[in-house]
Amino acid sequence: MTNRRNLIKSLSALPLGLALGEGVNAQAAYPNKTIKYIVPVAAGGGSDMIGRTVCERWGKALGQTIVVDNQGGGGGVIACQNTARAAPDGYTLMQGYVATLGTSPATRKNLPYDPIKDFSPIGMIGGTPNVLVVSSLLPVQTFKELLAYMKSNPGRVSYGSSGQGSLTHLTMELFLKQTQSGMVHIPYKGIAPAFTDLIANQTQAMFPGLAAALPHIHSSRVRPLAVTGYSRHPQLKDTPTLEELGLKGFDALQWYGVVGPAGMPAPVIKTLNESLNAVLKVAEFREKLSIEAVEPMPMSPEQFTQYIKRDLERWTQLAKEQRIELDS
Repeated sequence: MTNRRNLIKSLSALPLGLALGEGVNAQAAYPNKTIKYIVPVAAGGGSDMIGRTVCERWGKALGQTIVVDNQGGGGGVIACQNTARAAPDGYTLMQGYVATLGTSPATRKNLPYDPIKDFSPIGMIGGTPNVLVVSSLLPVQTFKELLAYMKSNPGRVSYGSSGQGSLTHLTMELFLKQTQSGMVHIPYKGIAPAFTDLIANQTQAMFPGLAAALPHIHSSRVRPLAVTGYSRHPQLKDTPTLEELGLKGFDALQWYGVVGPAGMPAPVIKTLNESLNAVLKVAEFREKLSIEAVEPMPMSPEQFTQYIKRDLERWTQLAKEQRIELDS
């Protein structure tokens, strides 16, 4: 009887998990194994580079390996589905961005995931503005000259985009709505062929992300007229914002952030957010992001949640007003 009492007393002094016979791993601090980081595009390109740059530095900050898993296809649908279905334990994360959590849900019917309910927002990485560019062969030097040219050539001015419902499409539609002007939309399967025709003046204007536009701007094959956002970009200091040009509140951003499956524990989200924000302050990391013209935008999980909701609401409203709806 005495031995039994001593045994019970000894067990009661142990942590609950160990007293119940659970392994030591149940008590280990997060993270204690490799983290999978899903990037919803194929390997190569700007989004992939951003993801790999983040994972390299972030993994060191967390003391664990973060493995990039490229899951392209379906416009990000496959990656979003796999992330939403994963265990919400912090070991499966995804690089969400404006298409997967903003413009696609705003324009595509019957998406097999909910951009708000199916994910746990962890933190913003950063963003790059869109830039209004015209072909260098077009006799237009300024924003006002473009508006005048469009007015004097009704139905004869067209703009390219990287596809129906893309940010390049919606940003131009927002521009046309606010300037009460019109252009013919020519959608392409990607930004590269859209630039090919713009350079040749087959289309006259476009609203690409700054990173994609910079090589063509530097080679003088396209001409920048304005950038989105509320301040001029360091790499285009002489190009005014649309805000400066009178389009108040005009903002469109190619942003990148990190989400996990819905229902992740708050302490895990906190650990991930604080370590990610610390990485965003590192000068070397910021310099690598600048290659893609991305400015770091550290946020709390709550701030990132609200950012996603506002962006989604804005593009959803525009899509309704402009009657932009895709079947899939």
